[in-house]
Amino acid sequence: MRFKQKLSPTVMLPSKVSQQGFTLIEIIVGIVVLSIAFSIFTSLIYPLANQSAKQVHQIKAAELGQSMINEIIAKAFDENSDMAGGIYRCGEDSNNDGEIKLADDETCTESVNLGPDNTETRKNFDDVDDYNDLSIRENSLGDPLNDIYVGYQIIVQVINDSDYDGDHDEDDNEYTAKLIRVTITTPQDFDFVFAVYRANF
Repeated sequence: MRFKQKLSPTVMLPSKVSQQGFTLIEIIVGIVVLSIAFSIFTSLIYPLANQSAKQVHQIKAAELGQSMINEIIAKAFDENSDMAGGIYRCGEDSNNDGEIKLADDETCTESVNLGPDNTETRKNFDDVDDYNDLSIRENSLGDPLNDIYVGYQIIVQVINDSDYDGDHDEDDNEYTAKLIRVTITTPQDFDFVFAVYRANF
């Protein structure tokens, strides 16, 4: 007689499902590491972005400086110069009497008198030194610079500099040359200086 072995049904015990995730401490450590990494990245990237913006501002400043210098040197050397171009220049004896006299309008403008004459405005400036101490926020047509050059400013200085040393001193006369210095200030407060001499001719 055979005995059949009675097999007991397999009992299925609930298995432990391994749940995966992050603990609170791991999340906090991750946030700290990410914040340190981002601060390093921004400290490396910001100077590059700033330098890139500076190059754009340099180009715009060069455009403004060149256009301003072109406008100024197109004017006569002095108020007492022949605006149409003549034989005599200011500082020369135009009536051949051996003297250069203010009454004959032969003298050039002295350094203390550089600037606009009487009620002149930029629209009717006729000589180089009219631009002295001019602070500009508009173009030559009177339109605001902010239309194209937002935040830019132009400052012009004109001095008598006959020895071409970049400064006005007692030895400089008023009839040889004038130094025109144009300073362009960008929105980032960078100053770009452009300078040119206008000789008496």
